[in-house]
Amino acid sequence: MAGGIRKKLHLHRFRPFRPGKESIQPEHSLIGGPGFSRVVYCNNTESQKVLTYGNNYVRSTKYTLASFFPKSLFEQFRRASNVYFLITAILTFTPLSPSSPVSTVLPLALVIVAAMVKEAIEDWRRKMQDIEVNNRKVKVHRGEGVFDNAKWLNLQVGDIVRVEKDEFFPADLILLSSSYEEAICYVETMNLDGETNLKLKQAVDATSKLHEDSGFQNFEAVIKSEDPNANLYSYIGSLQLEEQQYPLTPQQLLLRESKLRNTDFIYGVVIFTGHDTKVMQNSTAPPSKRSKIERRMDKIVYLLFFILVLISFIGSIVFGISTREDLENGTMKRWYLRPDDTTIYYDPSRAPVAAILNFLTFLMLYSYFIPISLYITLEIVKVIQCTFINQDLHMYYEETDKPAQTRTSNLNEELGQVDTILLDKTGTLTCNSMEFIKCSIAGTAYGRGVTEVERALSRREGLPSAKEVTNGEGQVENSTKAAIKGFNFFDERITHGNWVNEPHADVIRKFLLLLAICHSAVPEVDEETGRISYEAESPDEAAFVIAARELGFEFYERTQSSILLHELDPVSGWKVQRSYKLLNILEFSSSRKRMSVIVRNMEGKLLLLCKGADSVMFERLKKNGREFEEQTQEHINDYANAGLRTLVLAYRELDEEEYNKFNEEFTGAKNSVSADHEEMMEEVAEKIEKDLILLGATAVEDKLQNGVPECIDKLAQAGIKIWVLTGDKMETAINIGFACCLLRQGMKQIVISSETPKIKALEKVGDNSAVAVAFKANVLQQILEAKESLTTLRKSSEALALIIDGKSLSCALEDDVKGLFLELALGCASVICCRCSPKQKALVTRLVKIRTGRTTLAIGDGANDVGMLQEADIGIGISGVEGMQAVMSSDIAIAQFRYLERLLLVHGHWCYRRISIMICYFFYKNIALGFTVFFFEAYASFSGQTAYNDWYLTFYNIIFTSLPVAALGILEQDVSAELCLKFPLLYQEGVQNVLFSWFQFLGWAFNGVLNAILIFFFCSHAMEHPAFRKGGEVAELEILGTVMFTCIVWVVNCQIALSTNYFTIKNHRYIWGSIISWYIFLLAYGAMNPNISTTAYKVFIEACAPAPSYWLLTLFVVITSLIPYFTYKSIQQWFFPMYHQMIQWISKDGQSDDPEYCQMIVKVLQITFTHEDLHIYYEETDKPARAHTSNLNEELGQFDIILSDKTGTLTCSSVEFVKCSMAGTANGSGATEVERAWRKGSPLAQEVTDEESQVEDYTGELPSINGNWVDEPRADVIQKFLRLLAICHTAIPEVDEEMGRISYEPESLDEAAFVIAARVLGFEFYKRTHEHLTA
Repeated sequence: MAGGIRKKLHLHRFRPFRPGKESIQPEHSLIGGPGFSRVVYCNNTESQKVLTYGNNYVRSTKYTLASFFPKSLFEQFRRASNVYFLITAILTFTPLSPSSPVSTVLPLALVIVAAMVKEAIEDWRRKMQDIEVNNRKVKVHRGEGVFDNAKWLNLQVGDIVRVEKDEFFPADLILLSSSYEEAICYVETMNLDGETNLKLKQAVDATSKLHEDSGFQNFEAVIKSEDPNANLYSYIGSLQLEEQQYPLTPQQLLLRESKLRNTDFIYGVVIFTGHDTKVMQNSTAPPSKRSKIERRMDKIVYLLFFILVLISFIGSIVFGISTREDLENGTMKRWYLRPDDTTIYYDPSRAPVAAILNFLTFLMLYSYFIPISLYITLEIVKVIQCTFINQDLHMYYEETDKPAQTRTSNLNEELGQVDTILLDKTGTLTCNSMEFIKCSIAGTAYGRGVTEVERALSRREGLPSAKEVTNGEGQVENSTKAAIKGFNFFDERITHGNWVNEPHADVIRKFLLLLAICHSAVPEVDEETGRISYEAESPDEAAFVIAARELGFEFYERTQSSILLHELDPVSGWKVQRSYKLLNILEFSSSRKRMSVIVRNMEGKLLLLCKGADSVMFERLKKNGREFEEQTQEHINDYANAGLRTLVLAYRELDEEEYNKFNEEFTGAKNSVSADHEEMMEEVAEKIEKDLILLGATAVEDKLQNGVPECIDKLAQAGIKIWVLTGDKMETAINIGFACCLLRQGMKQIVISSETPKIKALEKVGDNSAVAVAFKANVLQQILEAKESLTTLRKSSEALALIIDGKSLSCALEDDVKGLFLELALGCASVICCRCSPKQKALVTRLVKIRTGRTTLAIGDGANDVGMLQEADIGIGISGVEGMQAVMSSDIAIAQFRYLERLLLVHGHWCYRRISIMICYFFYKNIALGFTVFFFEAYASFSGQTAYNDWYLTFYNIIFTSLPVAALGILEQDVSAELCLKFPLLYQEGVQNVLFSWFQFLGWAFNGVLNAILIFFFCSHAMEHPAFRKGGEVAELEILGTVMFTCIVWVVNCQIALSTNYFTIKNHRYIWGSIISWYIFLLAYGAMNPNISTTAYKVFIEACAPAPSYWLLTLFVVITSLIPYFTYKSIQQWFFPMYHQMIQWISKDGQSDDPEYCQMIVKVLQITFTHEDLHIYYEETDKPARAHTSNLNEELGQFDIILSDKTGTLTCSSVEFVKCSMAGTANGSGATEVERAWRKGSPLAQEVTDEESQVEDYTGELPSINGNWVDEPRADVIQKFLRLLAICHTAIPEVDEEMGRISYEPESLDEAAFVIAARVLGFEFYKRTHEHLTA
């Protein structure tokens, strides 16, 4: 194909690109001052050598050969555990050590070396990438007009280079000339900013004629420039050539890592090299991210440190007391220790010193509580897990040959704990591949295609035509998808030239003409097929040009200052060639939101053709140019509702005088390089882009990626909250939400918008300060109202969606509002933030991450998503068509959004489970070993004598128990990938952290302590007195240690066998191989010289192996130690099963394909969530929600009417005496709930509430109200009233003998309130007999 492409571009002759006379602007006077000191001698090596600028070598490695050893060592000893082991290793060289130095130093050395090797391998990969980049070739001027190939790393500032088409720029260059006559070139900056559109660059006029290599033979110039900085979009410099000064701007700057496109070659001078280039100045180290499990693991390590120090302190105290009592009044208590003739370590006269020294011994002895190999094993396991993710063919996108790519291994388990996903829309949910599908011309809608959003809308509204529309038009669409990329338009009224028969054919012609001319696309002709393709700045623009071509207006070449078309002649019906002279291009910008071109047709008419957003186009129409405005606006709204992106097209004719005046002003503004350059150009363009005549509007569809609705639906079923942060309009975002199942039928929408009548009225007045204040108050009011409705809607179990626009979001993110906004958002199932800026995306992500404390995942594909990706706990980059910026800033890269489902629900769940159980098991096995050491120390009076040989302990974590736990972390699966996807609710195990909670860890720790107790006490008591050898000798210390260690190796390896759900040959090999390796070690190590093997010398072959009691005791202890865990797991699995265990039942019973049975299990899981919901747990009575059936879960979200009892259902069934009327006088100042409800909203509501609270507090003091009624006018009536309350009842008094307080047991709650009221008011009923009441 490359050989068949012929391009004849003559954009160098375009009038819009001709430079005017350059002028030195005020900011150029800064050159030579601070920050503007760089001087570059072009093509003058001798002069340039005087200035010591850096070379072009770029290094992205973390280490150098010289710094690797000290720097990597520093990295390893940043971990507290490694520092501790280093201190203990140093202490082993003192007499305090209970073990040999080698046995302690070796494990630490192996762990450190392994970690350093891993660091070296990762850095070597970065080194290889650096070597590949630095050794790329570019042509450099060597003198005499000769250019030779040179490596990038050898480039120096001032070198002249020649860069060919489709090559990357090797450094930051100043463009001197190109293959085009006026020295323009096209540059692709995808690697810099993620944008795929081409940027136009142009050299200064003084160097634009240097088109040949030989032209540089005598070329010399001096460039004075700003110093290196990170600003990609600004540059200030000057070029001095032949004593003339020429200003340099970003228009002449070519940045490293950008690519030359559609230009045969360019010449440039190197201005910044290596780390001085702008792309390297912008490169920052990605934020260091650690998973929540790893952070909790650190806390567990610190807890074990505390326990280690505590038991060391207890042991040293006990040892000190025992040592002090060894020698009292000349009597030796433990005479065999010879306390009268001993060292300082056991000297009774210096017991405190001995205790302190013994404390240090214990710190070394109990070091096995801390798993020394945990961190390095964890890192290795995570790297292998990443390999599995990378090699998963279900996440390989064949079309672009892109597999999943994990760029960090720190966050594997975090993938299984995601609570909230924040995602971009364009390019993430959609393909970012635009298709022209509909249009409105002269008030008539054309295009019969059906969009994804329209199908979803039909399904949502239950229209009977939904299916017919899909079926009826699906065939047409399918037939065209493979035919023309970017064109999915079907309407026989205007296709195949039929538009000439339409009522407004002249308007249609102008509409299509505008599509064919108003753009910056570049045509490419395939000489073999004659087919024309287009290189456009955006996918939208390419779709417009293709649509014009397919409808009869083919743009095929740009020559000189013209655009050439093959245009359908409405009279003859034949295609004719027409030329349009291109005079000016008014480029699109985010502030202008429109693009215009000025052309002269073959009849000599001046035409301004303009396309832009409806928000800026309608206001520029002339009064008699609004003929189709109402219909067009209606069609635009329909297109937006269908999820389409729209642009309005309009034109006007210009007279010569108006154009000449405009052109003069525009040329002056364009050639200006002042700070307000852009504003000047926009101001001039504003003057001529007016009085337009409306033609119509276009509608292009950015199609959803395959599988997006299904993926989002599955993630929602997994209980994951999904937020969409998009730059689209609210209407478009809402409809895309329905298309991708983010919004569902029946879901209540809470909309917070800045488009309110009050704000619009204030904006018309123009008081900015008043608008800002009112705007914030309006947003706050909407949030508060939404929160109130949220409380009401929650009671009805109705799913909610929050939709907020960008302006409102800026207020919602302010410090005093963001808490309320987040509270509202968290109460909704889906959140859509429209018109979001990149900064707002990052701020929202930070808010959710910090305030909720839950795991957040951000996913995007463009440079505008980088902040969001780096801010989230996990950043996922989509390797789509918007460049690699998002991928380079992400933690994991995938090619399609639908792969997120498998990444989270399968790999995330597996990794979370593997890492959680692996870490818990690591601590378990070390706690089990550590406490046997502690129990033996207690048995040996805390003397510091160890029960085990040094090398037993050394190889415990390295050989005897390391491989099974690594296999568990790599291979474990509780359920298959298919069942993970079939039961997405299983994912909640990770979100709720059920496998690595403090309860789980303490359970494993308890199991370790229990195993240590059983192992130690069974072994010590079984071997204390009976004969062990054939000769009748009892077991010595080394035999006891070997037997205990044998039991430990068996128990911890069998424990991991019980904890494994998914057995492979490797699991069996590692588990049973580890046990066998223990016996091989005993044989080999015991056969060594006694000076080496010490207490292990032939202990197995001579003592243990021949003794039946050794084997029987091992079997008994192993079974006894495993029974508690086995019993617990059996009871838990049968009576309190976890989610994955329920699903395992389905799989084992062969019912995973039975939909009814699977639905039952899903409902049971839902019931479990209901039971565990703390929002419906009543702490006062310790009563959670209880579901007595799982058949009606879905009904909870569908009921229409609630029938409720009042007493005890709406009320508390707790009656209080509040008011009374006695002798015609109302008494009682208390306020009821009903009265408060009546008064709510009144201006006095707050005052009333305050007064009532004071009254209630006051009446709570009994002495202040007792007896006051005697002063009332009708005291006798009051007396009779109260006496009646005290007598007329059936209550029985009960007296608390301790307190003297009387309570009552009445027949009704009302009766109890009356008796209590009488008592409080002076008539206390305290005794009842058969005949009398006593008060």
